[in-house]
Amino acid sequence: MHHKIVHNKMQPLPISVFVMILLLTACNSGNTSTGSKAASPTTPTIPVTPTTSVPTISTALVTYNGHAGPVIGVSWSPDGKYIASCGNDGTVQVWDAKTGTKRWQASISHYAFAVAWSPDGQKIAGGGSDGSITILNATNGHVLAIYQHQTGFIEGISWSPDSKYLVSGSQDKTADVWNVQTGKLLFTYKGHTDAVERVAWSPNGSRIASASYDQTVQVWDAKTGKTLVAYKGHSAPVWEVAWSHDSKRIVSGTGAAGNYQPVGTDNSVKVWDASTGQTLMTYTGFDGQTYALTWSPDGKRIASGGDGSYIRVWDSTSGQTLMMYHGHQDSVFDVAWSPDGSMIASASVDGTVQVWKSQI
Repeated sequence: MHHKIVHNKMQPLPISVFVMILLLTACNSGNTSTGSKAASPTTPTIPVTPTTSVPTISTALVTYNGHAGPVIGVSWSPDGKYIASCGNDGTVQVWDAKTGTKRWQASISHYAFAVAWSPDGQKIAGGGSDGSITILNATNGHVLAIYQHQTGFIEGISWSPDSKYLVSGSQDKTADVWNVQTGKLLFTYKGHTDAVERVAWSPNGSRIASASYDQTVQVWDAKTGKTLVAYKGHSAPVWEVAWSHDSKRIVSGTGAAGNYQPVGTDNSVKVWDASTGQTLMTYTGFDGQTYALTWSPDGKRIASGGDGSYIRVWDSTSGQTLMMYHGHQDSVFDVAWSPDGSMIASASVDGTVQVWKSQI
């Protein structure tokens, strides 16, 4: 996300100022592919349940304080024993999920905006503010490779399910697909007209979803780059996108960019059909933007984080808010469910990562 870079905890800046320091100007390049499905759906709308009506947990299992500044990304090891986190201090750090003990730390860029653990558990990819992607040995943090092609901050990274390929989304409006075994750039997706804020590879390996500041989410073929669905259900920048584990549904989150750039007032989370673009559910009434979304492994729940410092857990079918976690002191930029569904990790502008016991 291009809104992450300049927050300084010593400066009492409102989050709207922080979010908009690095504004991007949309251009007319990179139109979506001919024949893609442009969805402008109608949907049942569910207002956010008031916080006073939801069971709330305020004590985390672990609070990790290893970063020197806002924490932007978090990713679990496939076995659920470790967590990788990255932040504005330019580091990727790996630590024990139960004790918070740091295993290793690697500096990859001036700022580190994205981190993703490979499904085979062998590698960790980190995205930097210099447009580089650093591939690290997951055991010791040693650098295995550095990819450099995109010219803007790397906002999102996602591995293919077989760990052979990697997709990176950039502030330069593109998404690159890499062969990690050879280090070869396979192709560049240019369907967006503004920064690509997040990318997500479908669990079945066939498609990639990309969320953009251009207010769309695009679903495209992972092998050819052909646009399959152009979802236009949002009316503000889309910060986050995540697949359900059966690859049938997508959840995306957005938020108005504040008074510093009037680009819409859509503070919503939407669940939609990944094949047709039909909106299935809309959650509204958030206090600001939603930066983070993750599905539970069984697909029954969604966790969200954003402005307001709360993590909400939803029923993915009914939209009911089931549980809230409140331990952070500032906005939540990433959330990740553990592989077995027993824990949730959350990364925050307050400089911490917190690990929560899933109560439902």
